[in-house]
Amino acid sequence: MDLNKQTKRSPGRRGLLRGAMVACCAMALSTAGATAASASAPTARTVDYVALGDSYASGPGIPTQVDTACARSDQNYPSLLAAARNWQLTDVSCSGATTTALAGPQGSRPPQLDALGADTDVVTLTMGGNDIGFSSNLATCAGLTSKDPTGNPCQTFFTSGGTDQLEQRVNDTAPKIAAALDAVRQRAPHAKVLVVGYPDLFPDDGVGCTSSAVPLAAGDFAYLRDTEKKLNAMLASQAAANGAGYVDTYTPSVGHDMCKPAGERWIEPLAAAAPAAPAHPNARGQQAMAATVERALHCRAYRR
Repeated sequence: MDLNKQTKRSPGRRGLLRGAMVACCAMALSTAGATAASASAPTARTVDYVALGDSYASGPGIPTQVDTACARSDQNYPSLLAAARNWQLTDVSCSGATTTALAGPQGSRPPQLDALGADTDVVTLTMGGNDIGFSSNLATCAGLTSKDPTGNPCQTFFTSGGTDQLEQRVNDTAPKIAAALDAVRQRAPHAKVLVVGYPDLFPDDGVGCTSSAVPLAAGDFAYLRDTEKKLNAMLASQAAANGAGYVDTYTPSVGHDMCKPAGERWIEPLAAAAPAAPAHPNARGQQAMAATVERALHCRAYRR
């Protein structure tokens, strides 16, 4: 499967690929513990790819759901990437996962890190949103909207004590991501590790779309956008500091946020219309994420 051909039928492909090139040029992939191999040389075995992460990796609601407990789709970005590269995929991404689900159980599910081994070649990690309380934060903001729909009640609430609570949660999550990457490296010492950031949820220009489908106050869109950017910046920083690559999925998804109409958006609004979870990537969004990771991997020849 050619992901570029697949996204060619989706609106905004030029923007997607342009953004992916930005991510490609900006990203430095770790080669620690790897030995160079020619891109054209035959591989001795199939590449072993393990996908770790939360609902932005698992693809909740997107047909076909192959793991109902984790709300995992066979059309999520790890599945699309593995198919495009003909890699052997072990996908343990799970909705609701935090960094604690990496080393500890998530319900009846074993620790995600258990999927890694000495023979693992590639790892993607999509994590951090739940650690800052992504879903509950949005629910709080939506609940405050009716009190001041043209103002910024969400921002006022989270900064009322003189400290931005959401920014603090992002900062508090940084050492957890660092510890997670260290644990990944210990379990899979020869793997290429990619931290995959979060796509653009809210209009990048800060202009909102307050409605029944997106019940957020007009003045809070810029605040929520900035919070997401801080989360992604933290993930990029921790990736760089811990020998991993960072994949920027935000830049290529600008213009496809939850405020855009159906057919143009890659993120569903809080009242989802497409088969996907609210405020999460729909099928096109997962395709875009897969294409961005694929493009990032093309930046330099894959090394084992």
